[in-house]
Amino acid sequence: MIDRSHISGCAIDIGGTKTAAVRYENGKPVSRVLRATDGAKDLGGYIDDISSLLAELEWQQGRDPLGVAVAGLVSTNGEWTAGNSNTLTSLQIAPLGQALEAAFGPHCLMNDAASATLAEYKFGVGAGALSFVYLTVSTGVGGGAVVNGKLVQGKRGIAGHFGFTTSRFANEVCGCGRDSTFESVASGKAIAAAARKAGHADLSARDVFDAVSNGEDWAVEIVERSASSIAELCANLVAMLDPDCIALGGSVGQAQGYIERVQKHLKTEPKLFQVPIELASLGPDGPLLGTLIVEE
Repeated sequence: MIDRSHISGCAIDIGGTKTAAVRYENGKPVSRVLRATDGAKDLGGYIDDISSLLAELEWQQGRDPLGVAVAGLVSTNGEWTAGNSNTLTSLQIAPLGQALEAAFGPHCLMNDAASATLAEYKFGVGAGALSFVYLTVSTGVGGGAVVNGKLVQGKRGIAGHFGFTTSRFANEVCGCGRDSTFESVASGKAIAAAARKAGHADLSARDVFDAVSNGEDWAVEIVERSASSIAELCANLVAMLDPDCIALGGSVGQAQGYIERVQKHLKTEPKLFQVPIELASLGPDGPLLGTLIVEE
C-alpha cells in the first residue's frame, strides 16, 4: 500500500444515495458514520446534516482539516448544482462553498468523483500513471481524469461527468436533460428502472444483481446492457484522453462479475481502443480521502 500516513482530518461524502463521514488519523479511518441521503433537502438541510455528522466525529474547528465531497457539479466559486435532477431533487444552484465557510471555516469542497479520482491516482490503481481515468458506476455514472499528472477541472465543474455523454445502447431521457446518455442506461437508477419496465417493480439495482446470480435471464439482459455501454464509454475515453488505465468504482461498477462483463465487451472494440480496466482499490474511502489530499 502506498503510504498515506500524512493524511489526517474529517471528510464527508454526500452521494446520491448515501452520505458518509470519516475521521482519519495518520491515513487510517478511526471513526465512521453512514446515513441515507435525503435528496429532497435544501442547502440549509445539508449544512445541518454536515454539522451533525461532524459532531459525531468530534471534529474541532481550527484543529482538524475538513473535506467535503458531493455528487453533482461544483464550480470554482463553490456553487453546487445537482446535474441530475432525479437524484438531488430540490437542489438548484446553491452557494455551498460560501455556506461551508460561514459554518465551519477553511475546508476543501470537491465533486465526489473528482475527489475519488485524485485519491486513486495518488494512493490507488492510478499511482505511477501519466494519464489515468476513474469511472464510477453507482446511483449515477461519473468520474474524473488525470492528464499528464494533473486533475482535469473546469470553471463550471462539469469535467468528468462522463455519464452525460451519449450511448448507442440508450434510448431514455436522462435526468441531466439529454437523450440517450450512459447514465440513463448503465447506472443503478437505470438498472432499477429497466427492471420495472420488465415487470419487476420495487427492485433495486442490488436486487437485479441478485437475480443475475440466480441465473434469471431478464436480469442478465439488463446488466449486460449496462456493461456493454460502459465498455463503449471506456473506448470513448481512450479516444479522448488515452489513459494508461481506467479504474472502475461505484456500487454497480464493483458488483460481483460486472468488471468481467465490461472487459469482455471492450474486447469487441478495435485493439486501438482497448485499455486495462481495474477495480478501484480505495472503495468508499476514495471520495473522502481525495478531499484531504488537497488539504496537504
